[in-house]
Amino acid sequence: MAENGMPLESRIAERSGVSAEDVRGVFDDYGVPLATPPARPRTLRLHRLRLSGVRTGSVYPGKFDTSLRFSEGLTGLVAANLRGKTSVLELITWCLRGSPRESIGVRHWLHEIDLDAEVAGQPMGFRLNLSEEKITSAVVLTGSDIQALEAAREPDTTRDIVAVLRASSEESYSEQIQALMMDRLDLHPLVNSLQETGTQTHGWPVYFGAIYLPAGRDKALLGELLMSGLPGRLLQVFLDLPSAAALTRVKTTADVLGARRKARLAADKAARDQRSQERQQIEADLRQAQERLALVSDTEDGEQESLTDLAAEAVGLSRAVANTQDMWDEMMQAHRRARAQRQHDSKLFNDVSESATARMLFHGLDPKACPRCDQEINADRRREEIEARACAVCSRPVPGDDDNHEDVITEAKQRLEASAAAEKAAKEALEAAEAELARLSEDLAQVQERLRRAEFATQVPARLAAREEVLRLEGALSVFPELPPLVDDPSETRALQVLKAAVKILEEDHESAAATLFADLNREIVELGQRFGIDSLEAVKIDRAARLEITKGGDRPKPFSVQSPGERLRLRIAVVIALLRVGDVHHVSTHPGLLLIDSPKAEEVQDLDIRRLLGELAALATDKHLQVLITTTDFKLAHDVLQQGNIIEAPDGKPLW
Repeated sequence: MAENGMPLESRIAERSGVSAEDVRGVFDDYGVPLATPPARPRTLRLHRLRLSGVRTGSVYPGKFDTSLRFSEGLTGLVAANLRGKTSVLELITWCLRGSPRESIGVRHWLHEIDLDAEVAGQPMGFRLNLSEEKITSAVVLTGSDIQALEAAREPDTTRDIVAVLRASSEESYSEQIQALMMDRLDLHPLVNSLQETGTQTHGWPVYFGAIYLPAGRDKALLGELLMSGLPGRLLQVFLDLPSAAALTRVKTTADVLGARRKARLAADKAARDQRSQERQQIEADLRQAQERLALVSDTEDGEQESLTDLAAEAVGLSRAVANTQDMWDEMMQAHRRARAQRQHDSKLFNDVSESATARMLFHGLDPKACPRCDQEINADRRREEIEARACAVCSRPVPGDDDNHEDVITEAKQRLEASAAAEKAAKEALEAAEAELARLSEDLAQVQERLRRAEFATQVPARLAAREEVLRLEGALSVFPELPPLVDDPSETRALQVLKAAVKILEEDHESAAATLFADLNREIVELGQRFGIDSLEAVKIDRAARLEITKGGDRPKPFSVQSPGERLRLRIAVVIALLRVGDVHHVSTHPGLLLIDSPKAEEVQDLDIRRLLGELAALATDKHLQVLITTTDFKLAHDVLQQGNIIEAPDGKPLW
């Protein structure tokens, strides 16, 4: 794959900033192809199915040996219900896929199954021998032509019939058939990342889902599974988009490699965080151990004090502190009283210095409340007494002359001086009590600390344990292992650069190639959908993920999953035929051209719809060399739509085989 003549490896090298040789080395190391050549033709054609065994039960019991021959175009398997139509599709699937899609209820009748088919133009004979519903031996033969294989069940060198595989169990047959079909049809495994830690590989059974179409009720447009983007992957392979398999492998490898690198970095960070926490814990434990050792070491070298004496001293000091506290409380009350008296005397001195009324009432009572009702004498009454000479208690005028005002003022001043001296003495006594209380409290704290240390120092085992713990933790800290720095693997870094650049380039190539292919595909799907009976179909848009948007009757586009079961079936068939048509035009290998459809009429509402669908499908199958097998119980429908050579029927209610 090249752009303007530039090889893919050179384009990747230029974008990733490494040499072309490094690019080749990365792809070789991870087993990823740099480019995938155009796929070989992968046609798949059925010729004959032979079934041999013994039918048990009440319906036509006995031995049987039946051969069914399949023509090109559309072939109908026609029989009543439970007469072997669907089992024919499942037995063909068992031979080609390696295992049936669903359980086969009549497999216990079978002894031999022979299927003759052409795989990518090569005649092959699938021969299964069964006993008790299991494969006992199997062989796949190949020869010069399909007719030569018909009578052979074992290799025959005289007729150039050789075996391409042998198996002795179902498991072995399934495994070998998948590998054989992938090789002969030039298909590559579909690989996707699994939870970004590993890969998941899908092989031939997933591809076969685009041959044996699921029921109309299923939501996958192509194949049977919606998981892991498989419908889109099938679409890209069957459109032979440039290196579709290579892109998948490269992207998956890059995702897994990136996830592993991310996980390794996360694990390294977690380990370093864990080591840091462990070191911090050792350091914290060491600090505590050192504190405990320092506590016992303070008294270790000095004279050991008596615990009894220290305890007695502590008790005495505690009592002294309590007594001093009581004394301080008393001093505080006395100081408050002295201060209140000084404040009162100061106010009285001011009053008698300024008011004649105050001087006349100086030697009288100074009640705070009415002596009879205890109502408080408020400030307004006091002010009235001074300003209006009205008694604050009874409100009567205060008569008299103010002849001895000097004597009153002098006496008030003497009272103020006495109360101030009393306040000062009370304050000094309070401060002395505070100092004594502080001293005793400090002495008590010191004695209690000495007592605590003496008690700890008497615990010799604890002291030794503390010393040992310090030594142990210091040793542990000195040899505490540090994680070496995480070394970045340059080869891994280079590989990620290369793979990410490759993903970008391959995606660009895909988008460029898909632009034309998908435009053609959309036109073909619309034409085929209309021919199949979706008359209101106006436009479709399919993308690389096999998401199909359908526009009908002027309505807004709606996804494939919300269409009716019958429309889903018709659109699936339209997509497969559109792939074949686009492949012819662009000369790319595409779908194998074989379709198995079980009971398409069950998905339709009107007989007219199924007649139109089968009629158009028969014409297209003949025109495009498509081989289609359908099953139906409608004998009339089969004869109205199909030619006699394309009908395999069981008349009169008999089994189909």
